[in-house]
Amino acid sequence: MFRQSLPAGIGRMMASMLGDSPPSSRQGADAFPSSQSFHTTATLAAIPDPYKVLGVDRNASAGDIKKAYYGLAKKYHPDTNKDPNAKEKFAEAQSAYELLSDAKKRETYDRFGSAAFDQNGGFDPNAAAGGNPFAGAGGFHGFGGGFPGGFAADINFEDLFGAFTGGARRAGRGRRGPFQEVLVGEDIEVQTNISFMEAAKGTSKDVVITPLTECGTCKGDGLKAGAKRSQCRQCNGSGTRVHFMQGGFQVAATCDACGGAGMIVPRGSECGTCRGNGVVRDKKTITVDIPGGVEDGMRLRVAGEGDAPPTGTQAAPGTRTQRGDLYVSIRVAPDHRFSRSGSDILYTASIPLTTALLGGEVTIPTLDGEVKVKVATGTGTGDRITLSGMGMKKLGGRSRGYTPTGDLKVEFKVAMPKYLTANQRTILEVLADEMNDKTARRTMNIGKDSPPSEAGNAPTDSQKNEGFLKSAWHKLMNATKNGDGGNSASNPSKKESDDAKKSDKESK
Repeated sequence: MFRQSLPAGIGRMMASMLGDSPPSSRQGADAFPSSQSFHTTATLAAIPDPYKVLGVDRNASAGDIKKAYYGLAKKYHPDTNKDPNAKEKFAEAQSAYELLSDAKKRETYDRFGSAAFDQNGGFDPNAAAGGNPFAGAGGFHGFGGGFPGGFAADINFEDLFGAFTGGARRAGRGRRGPFQEVLVGEDIEVQTNISFMEAAKGTSKDVVITPLTECGTCKGDGLKAGAKRSQCRQCNGSGTRVHFMQGGFQVAATCDACGGAGMIVPRGSECGTCRGNGVVRDKKTITVDIPGGVEDGMRLRVAGEGDAPPTGTQAAPGTRTQRGDLYVSIRVAPDHRFSRSGSDILYTASIPLTTALLGGEVTIPTLDGEVKVKVATGTGTGDRITLSGMGMKKLGGRSRGYTPTGDLKVEFKVAMPKYLTANQRTILEVLADEMNDKTARRTMNIGKDSPPSEAGNAPTDSQKNEGFLKSAWHKLMNATKNGDGGNSASNPSKKESDDAKKSDKESK
């Protein structure tokens, strides 16, 4: 336990932050005793148990630890696992392996636990021996003058809130945690357009980007040849600056002059190419492989093709860096023939009225060429048939070389004629009579004899055709009534033979 005499006002504030509630019945300076106990909470001090992270026993051998780490790294690697939490789990496994693979760090952790590690990942004897209880928490840097009684609170709220939330994933600014942090560059987002067929089959597209890349002149350190970094004067190399609040309270924040690195590029020592940033813009062409089955609006991630971090201004020497990622937004152009619903595609086939009534066969376009499909008798508008396996590829469903696909759904639409010729109308009226349709309108008077035409008026082609159809219809109906099944009308050669025999008899 840590004991320190402190003023009543500050005592109430610190007690409220650390969970010690003051008595409510007393006011003023006597409301708190002159000696107050503080303790660090498990939330602030604890780091993830590396044994639990890797899923191994405390007596596990170095080989078992390595095997467990490789298994988790393969499972949660961000390039293969698209789970939003995979990157964080991968980082936890990597940090746990870094600790347990070091024999000295592992022995220290086994003896003292997470409290034995300070913010730089090393052993802190004060934390283990009951010294400053806030050293392992990452939020309190020490106590010194500033208040009567020799107490001053030096709190880094960035590290304090980072301890509650698990730490920043994109670290590299400010103080380091128990494991080495990585400075990550920004992501880049671009857009590319593809056709409907390219989305179905898959394609490759070249995208042009201008990412930040490491300066070739200074190799990323931001210095010209022969120059060296100097200690930041704003924070005296600590990476943090102390701000005095009202009432004498002090708050430590990341130094904005050096970005938390503690070192800066001196004026006049900057690299002439990158001006001290360590990175420059460079035009680059990236070939992006787009898999078949992508939908409009999807984003593809190309790992490590984003911006490089500005190491000249934001990184201390030896800081691990990582490029950002490239995200490609896919826009799929619509197709005039097909529409899409997930992995299924829909095609609307227009068929004639006679094909819909009588049935038949029509040609249908597909993603792989044309095919012929049968139309059932009596097909109506809206009727559908399904051609299995002729749709889009299903993303994420590949196994053993087989890629599942959706279906092609064909919807029929009966093309109704808007205008009819006399012949067409006559045939339809005949059909209406045959089907005993009493509601259809008749204009051709098929069942009635046409009045004789006036002298001198020759019949038109329409009237000739109409007369022929009527005559054929009446002959067909009369033959059916007489019981000969229409054989005389349908077999003119037989009728001519009978007429010839009759003529021979008369001549004899």
